[in-house]
Amino acid sequence: MLFMFPGQGSQKIGMGKDVYDAFESAGDVFREVDDAISFKLSDLIFNGSEDDLKSTENAQPALMAVSMAFVRVLEKEFGVNIAEKARFFAGHSLGEYTALCASRAISLSDAAKILRLRGAAMARACPIGGAMAAIIGLDIETVEQIVGECASDKEVLQISNDNSVGQVVISGHENAVKKAAEKASSREAKMTTFLEVSGPFHCKLMEKAVDEVSEILEKTEFRRTTKPIISNVTAKAETDGFKELLKRQIVERVRWRESVLFAESQGVSKCVEIGSGKVLAGLVKRTSRAMETINVNSVESLESGAGLMQSLL
Repeated sequence: MLFMFPGQGSQKIGMGKDVYDAFESAGDVFREVDDAISFKLSDLIFNGSEDDLKSTENAQPALMAVSMAFVRVLEKEFGVNIAEKARFFAGHSLGEYTALCASRAISLSDAAKILRLRGAAMARACPIGGAMAAIIGLDIETVEQIVGECASDKEVLQISNDNSVGQVVISGHENAVKKAAEKASSREAKMTTFLEVSGPFHCKLMEKAVDEVSEILEKTEFRRTTKPIISNVTAKAETDGFKELLKRQIVERVRWRESVLFAESQGVSKCVEIGSGKVLAGLVKRTSRAMETINVNSVESLESGAGLMQSLL
């Protein structure tokens, strides 16, 4: 079984409120996160504005907190031993920190502190001149060719997210991203969409953020994971070396499609997405016909999801 955790874009006001109200153990997670970053993030998550929550320094720790609230309830209230049930953990971008937390490699408070700083650092790294665009309907090889044609010594352009079959995100200087999006349309992409983000993530324009995040990563205690993490950077199972992998993740491609295919190649047939939304389940379905997906994102889904997990070896 692959346990997977969502990244930015899955946030919404009110996420996790039902599990917070229903279970004390979930409330403990939100309180610990609030204390760790000295900010009432839970109030923003439950009652704030969409614009404030979308701000990357808020969205990153918020999404982690919601996912970990469901993890804690599964473990404490439903008796699901996540480490025992998992073959692998994985998370999309910031979700990799949630995966590390769920696998006991880092503490909840450390994950919150790192993500709060990571989000702010990524927003600061490239204040102007950057953009991201999703290209729908072209294979990765075609998008790589387009990027090669549109990038230059003066303008950064990279594939930032290889999300699924037919869904690739590019990132870099705005002019280069526009050129690539136009070329993708001329090559019969079904859609090209510019993303509303705080910066051009997962490309070289984020190098300043690496410097800031490196400092806190070096001070953080990382323990051995209970089960391997499928790294965004390598798309392979990793059990250590995460400080360097997480630094590289900021400026390198999120290899989610390859990560799903790796899990499938290792005999994984079921994926459990824990946290807000159903984005990752959708990406899995576009990439693998053989993989089944389960979503745990509400109190209602907890009981059925826990029952299914308990029944599986």
